[in-house]
Amino acid sequence: MKTIFLAGGCFWGVERYFQLLPGVLDTEVGYANSIEKNPTYQEVCTGRTLAAEACRVTFDETLLSFRALLSHFFNIIDPTLLNRQGNDIGSQYRTGIYCLERSDEIFVTAFLQEEQKKHRNRILTEVALLENFYLAEEYHQDYLIKNPGGYCHIKHEIAELTIKK
Repeated sequence: MKTIFLAGGCFWGVERYFQLLPGVLDTEVGYANSIEKNPTYQEVCTGRTLAAEACRVTFDETLLSFRALLSHFFNIIDPTLLNRQGNDIGSQYRTGIYCLERSDEIFVTAFLQEEQKKHRNRILTEVALLENFYLAEEYHQDYLIKNPGGYCHIKHEIAELTIKK
């Protein structure tokens, strides 16, 4: 099992997308790399916590490779946008990949260098070691399962495509 934290705009859609992928074992949404301990959604929305809305994704690498998981992530974000995805604007909606281990951070950085070749504009996705992760309030967990008609900037049918790399 491997765990990575992905910030791709509103965490509702990121979580639901990854829940649909074979090999993903568990997801939870929360706030990554906040300067405030245990911030609330309202505090994160001010931008003062410096937290990113993120999704903790735990996956089985024998069923879904790290490279394939990252490829899926880049299928659902525009990594060239700063502090926004879809209609969501603010530093909490920046794209980011937060790692638990330095070796994963090195792998992700190399992956981004390859991904950059596919984009005319510079990739602005943040790559860093995870400093902290605070679970979001319960009503945010599994939000699009509880509210299937809820707003989402991500097309979840893309999750049905399997990337084998």
